[in-house]
Amino acid sequence: MGAVATRAAPRLPKTVYQSDPLAESPASDLQAILDAFRGRHDAVVALLQEIQGRYGYLPLRALQYAARELAIPLSRIYGVATFYNQFQFSPPGRYVIQICRGTACHVAGSSKLLTSTEAALGIRQDESTPDRLFSLRTVACLGCCSLAPVIVVGRDVHGMLSPERIGHILEEYRQRVDEVEA
Repeated sequence: MGAVATRAAPRLPKTVYQSDPLAESPASDLQAILDAFRGRHDAVVALLQEIQGRYGYLPLRALQYAARELAIPLSRIYGVATFYNQFQFSPPGRYVIQICRGTACHVAGSSKLLTSTEAALGIRQDESTPDRLFSLRTVACLGCCSLAPVIVVGRDVHGMLSPERIGHILEEYRQRVDEVEA
């Protein structure tokens, strides 16, 4: 009888276990929102509005907590949040630019304003610049039809615009930030 050959056990990669991020309780401000919606499975839109009102967007972790705490499937929460364009999934920029796409603005060339703004910022609609200075959104109507085409930057209304003026307007807001930081 010969010697029995033994093989060394294969080396397994080191496994690192991370704790469940939802094992902790939600922050007290989120918990207060969730408590107000307990048992109200028909109020998902209002719940999402409250969460976005608190954070400025819908953080993934907050949606996960909402699903768990309120016993609402996460897929339902996402279904509602993605159906309505009022909800955002990333933090907004310091200046949110809204470009009106209503009839008067459309006829007056708002699509050219959108193209010009996207090119000037290097982003597309519903995105934010990497430095989080600007976010770009389109809206159905801003109610400023006599000023068409119109954009709103923060709370400032800019009307009767041409695509050529977009760069100048954006530069004004960049300078405001530079002045505050200087």
